[in-house]
Amino acid sequence: MGQSLPLSKIMHSGLLLQCRPETTVAEAAARMSEHNVSSILVSDGGNIVGIWTEHDALAVDFSEPGRLEQPVSNVMSSPVLTLPYDMDIGEAAMAFRESGKRHFLVVDQNEHPIGIVSQTDMALNQGLEPYLRLREVRAAIPHPPIVVRGEMPLSDVARLMHRHHADAVVVDCGPEGLGILTERDIVRLIGRHTSNTHANLLATRPLLTVNENDPLIQARDILLEHRIRHLAVVNDDDEVTGLIGYNDMLSGAEQLYLNDLRQALEQRDEALARSRRTLQLAERVIESSFEGIMITDSNVKIEFVNPAFTYLTGYPPEEAIGKGPDLLSSGRHDSEFYQRMWQSLKTQGYWRGEIWNRRKTGELYLELLTITAITDDEGNTTHYAGLFTDITQNRKNEEQIRQLAYYDALTGVPNRRLLEDRLEHAIRHAHRKSCRLAVLFLDLDHFKTVNDTHGHATGDELLVQFTQRVGECLREDDTLARLGGDEFIVLLPEIEEPEDVRIVAERLIELNGRPYQIDGEPVQVGSSIGVSIYPEDGCTAEELLQGADAAMYRSKRDGRNLYRLFTPDTPQSA
Repeated sequence: MGQSLPLSKIMHSGLLLQCRPETTVAEAAARMSEHNVSSILVSDGGNIVGIWTEHDALAVDFSEPGRLEQPVSNVMSSPVLTLPYDMDIGEAAMAFRESGKRHFLVVDQNEHPIGIVSQTDMALNQGLEPYLRLREVRAAIPHPPIVVRGEMPLSDVARLMHRHHADAVVVDCGPEGLGILTERDIVRLIGRHTSNTHANLLATRPLLTVNENDPLIQARDILLEHRIRHLAVVNDDDEVTGLIGYNDMLSGAEQLYLNDLRQALEQRDEALARSRRTLQLAERVIESSFEGIMITDSNVKIEFVNPAFTYLTGYPPEEAIGKGPDLLSSGRHDSEFYQRMWQSLKTQGYWRGEIWNRRKTGELYLELLTITAITDDEGNTTHYAGLFTDITQNRKNEEQIRQLAYYDALTGVPNRRLLEDRLEHAIRHAHRKSCRLAVLFLDLDHFKTVNDTHGHATGDELLVQFTQRVGECLREDDTLARLGGDEFIVLLPEIEEPEDVRIVAERLIELNGRPYQIDGEPVQVGSSIGVSIYPEDGCTAEELLQGADAAMYRSKRDGRNLYRLFTPDTPQSA
């Protein structure tokens, strides 16, 4: 368990905090609090004659303020116990346990003091992580916590802690919840000449907690994170069942950990058997996986495939092993695609992406593939493992969702949502290029009559044929969109002159004026078209659509089956 470290590696060295024997208790405490240490050495004429610690501070009687002004030599511990600087921390842990002390002075080969080491230093540096991970918090709780009433005077609290050798107590602050007072708090309060105040006015809140079922390593990490030395332990009912600190983690850890090691050695054969069972289980998992698995050697020759590989690709093991993954190549990816793949494998050790492959039947399919480079202890690649799933149907579903979100279900042309996106893009483009664009609002004349007379199925077929006619006379970059019912928008980006728009509008009226043949019967409708032009008639999508809408209603009032350009005096539609 213990690391082979000498005390010189973990001790507090440098300038040791010291004071004269005549230094007052209050001044000594203030200096300890200022330097955030748990002890102060008392020296006389260059010789260390005693030590005053946080635990010694508990003997100070706050009910008699004069006690704070007495010399520290009256209350110090003497003589000071020492340990050699080259002692292993495992031996030092035994010395701490046998002496019951919390501090040792570390001396060099000439018995000169060079540092100081505490139980907390031991807990943080003795390599207890394996033990702390294996044990639950409840195993380290020495006894139930001491809980004091909030109205208890500070002097009584300190006396109670000293009598029970407790380095912290829980303070019941009533409606304000629970708090904590520690030895370090007592030192700080002495240094501030604190009077005999009630405990609830001095306790630290909120009380940080850890569950008794948590591993000790979690309690240790919380202490480190918050830079504190005590945590309250709670059960599943959130009741405080104890207090835990570094000292509790250290106490008894050596023997317990040795027992753990002994048990581990006794269980070695069983662990080896479990390893064999684990390997067998891994093989079963691979065999039953729904994801295709392929393993190649370092030369990218297939060494292993699982049943899912055969199911997804159609190739049995005997036809795949010994071949390269290009057995599945679809021919849809260029050399640059594979260069990027191999570059990622070389630099990062893995590649993940979508790739088109071909089944044995010749059918193309899209797979989500992850390739991982397997390396030996020296970092040399020995194998490549490929894990893949067929996502062809997923892609089809995504395309279908996109189609429903952006395209009209009946005609297949863009809907209002996609139109607005394209119109916004066209406006930005026209602004950059300083060119025009046009918005044509089309409404089919007497379409309601078609529905009422021939039925909605005929009306739907007419709309489909209408979009086909319009699409045939538009440019590749133009957009035809259906707003709903018999209302359509034509977006003409990058037009040279307004005359070009008039030509398109007249062409659309002429095309739509021809009878439609539906179920062998001719059906006649007309077109009312309104036109707005960027930037003359508006600079935003909303302005251009409203302008074209107003111009369309004007064409209806002027006799239908014609077009009108938007003018500022054109009345808006209702």
